[in-house]
Amino acid sequence: MSIEGAGAGTAYSEAYAASHGRFAVIPAAYVVLRRGDEVLLQLRRGTGYFDEHWACGAAGHVEQGESLLAAATRETREELGVELDESALTVLTVMHRTGGAPHRAIEERIDVFFSATEWQGEPTLMEDKAVELRWFALDALPEPVVPHELEVLEALRDDRLAPITPHGF
Repeated sequence: MSIEGAGAGTAYSEAYAASHGRFAVIPAAYVVLRRGDEVLLQLRRGTGYFDEHWACGAAGHVEQGESLLAAATRETREELGVELDESALTVLTVMHRTGGAPHRAIEERIDVFFSATEWQGEPTLMEDKAVELRWFALDALPEPVVPHELEVLEALRDDRLAPITPHGF
């Protein structure tokens, strides 16, 4: 990719980005399985990240060379043991999230939240990072829920999801 002002044909490199104050943004895909007005959540434990909080049934980082859609279907298979087609995913919102000041690169994230109402198989916990899997009505969510995920679930419940959801700015 050529960069304006960097010279014709110059590739956008990490060195160029660093010299201009840029940073990496970490992408993640979240999948909310829906059954009517219910969503599937998992209770996190033993991860060091929001343990004892409820979270989306499947979520994880996009791997290098992987599309967001492929990451969403892979995470759903790995974490819940169900298969879903990329065409079954509906984008709920894109969350631009930070941990606040100082804005360290590790805390700058793009989280793409998808929903799915069709899949093959019965959702089952497949990894050690959760201890329970349960369906909850959107108007009766458990406590606590991972804060940025709760923001999306409440917006979904209240029919006020925006295409872009800033969080932590």
